[in-house]
Amino acid sequence: MAKALFEFADANEASWDVVNDGVMGGRSAGFVAVEAGTLRFTGTLVTQGGGFTSVRARRAIDLTGQVGIELRVRGSGRQFEVEVDDGLRSYGRRVSRRAPFPSLTEWTLIRVPFNTLRSTIFGREVNAAPIDLARIRGVGLYMADGNDGPFRLEVDYICAYVADD
Repeated sequence: MAKALFEFADANEASWDVVNDGVMGGRSAGFVAVEAGTLRFTGTLVTQGGGFTSVRARRAIDLTGQVGIELRVRGSGRQFEVEVDDGLRSYGRRVSRRAPFPSLTEWTLIRVPFNTLRSTIFGREVNAAPIDLARIRGVGLYMADGNDGPFRLEVDYICAYVADD
């Protein structure tokens, strides 16, 4: 059975924080709003000096038995990434577990199996333990497709799913 993570019915359901590449000298700008039952992640990507912007929300949840993340999205036709955070650290750094997904101008169901998430530290792949589904701490969305310019992503919901959903 699917397990809801974020449904965006209430603007205060979760606090979504923007992290732009300014932390490393970049000039990308991302913005987030929860309105009318959807999360909107918009902004402009600037690849020189950085090349990413993201939104993240904390949600401690046990996803044991689930096989992946499902999102209902529509966007500007660009590729985004979803991140599932289990708190793993390696060499003193946070290990990011992410996978890309496309966005289309019409509402689309996206499924990302947990076993397709890449483990990286600052964008470089690392050999890490499998994701610990019992210790999920949050979810993030990234714009880092390597193309300068504006982007838009709307998210209707985010849930976890089991194999026979």
